[in-house]
Amino acid sequence: MSADCNVAATLARGPQGCGNGRVAAPSLAIVANPMSGRDIRRLVAHASVFPNTEKASMVQRLVRAAGAVGVGRVLLSTDTMGVAREVRRRLDADRGRGGLVGADVEFVELDSYTGTAQDTTELVRRMASLGARVLVVLGGDGTVRAAAGSSDLVPLLPLSTGTNNAFPHVWEATVAGIAAGLVTVGALDAAEATYRAKALRVRSGQREEIALVDVCVASMAHVGAKAVWQPETLRELYCAFAEPHAIGLSSIAGIVHPVPRRSPGGVRVCLSPDAPRQVLAPLAPGLVSRVGVAGVVPLLIGAEHPVAVDRGTIAVDGEREIELGPGDLATVTLTADGPLILDVAAALGAAGELGRLDVPAGDAVTAVDGIRDI
Repeated sequence: MSADCNVAATLARGPQGCGNGRVAAPSLAIVANPMSGRDIRRLVAHASVFPNTEKASMVQRLVRAAGAVGVGRVLLSTDTMGVAREVRRRLDADRGRGGLVGADVEFVELDSYTGTAQDTTELVRRMASLGARVLVVLGGDGTVRAAAGSSDLVPLLPLSTGTNNAFPHVWEATVAGIAAGLVTVGALDAAEATYRAKALRVRSGQREEIALVDVCVASMAHVGAKAVWQPETLRELYCAFAEPHAIGLSSIAGIVHPVPRRSPGGVRVCLSPDAPRQVLAPLAPGLVSRVGVAGVVPLLIGAEHPVAVDRGTIAVDGEREIELGPGDLATVTLTADGPLILDVAAALGAAGELGRLDVPAGDAVTAVDGIRDI
């Protein structure tokens, strides 16, 4: 086994199911990105490192909460950096003490690991094929973007563990696990608890990228370390939504032209270090920079915008992905067909109104076996 998650773990290997011919049961899936919260912005700013031990703790709380509302099966990503291994150790310890474990856990393994966003994309694809009803994603904006590429009709619940977290919310994992669990078991209709996010689609030649928060065009010639943090290089910023309290590039638009997550349309901001309007924006944790704003234009759904810079790079959700040279053409289009997102507040509000969390007097949440061999 290429991942270091455990010995004799329960494995689910892909579209063929669990290896014994059983039909995949409705499941809650969890992808914990071991690389989130570890990029170069820890060197150029003062961003904190989100430890993998805390990610394992979040997974443990998600599993307990999901089990409490009736989820019987959780699919969990494997990795080569110890997150899954630590989860296994904790669940085994809980089971050994007779403590509350939660739902049964099955580890989903890849044939090989690249240490890139492709791992997240492939894990999500396999989990969807194994019957995932909700996908909880632990990571930052880049992790959610990678998950969105293969989540199809499965709702995503992004939990913040990255550097720039404009898209994921900071929810306590226990609360998130309850909301995700209720949708997984069908106690809540997904339509009551989800919404369709917008997306920015970038095309350059044969290449296409998707962003859920922002697309930024910069004069820097090479992708390099990917993260964008030098304000004097920024030229164009496209945002699907822009909140004034956000961190990252979208905070610029949030300051000059806020756009709610669910409103139709977005915003395009033209940037120049010599622009007459200068604003202070938190481009990364610990990094507040002066940015020149030359103009603001609304983005309409479906309208294609040619990129005006003839040499530079294009960053999607804060990470440079595309290099542009002389003669290269690129366009940015805002669409209404982003991923389904589970709204924790809406889910729990509906659960309360519908009595989905009511239990008969005297009932208690009890432990279950935990990790099942298949």
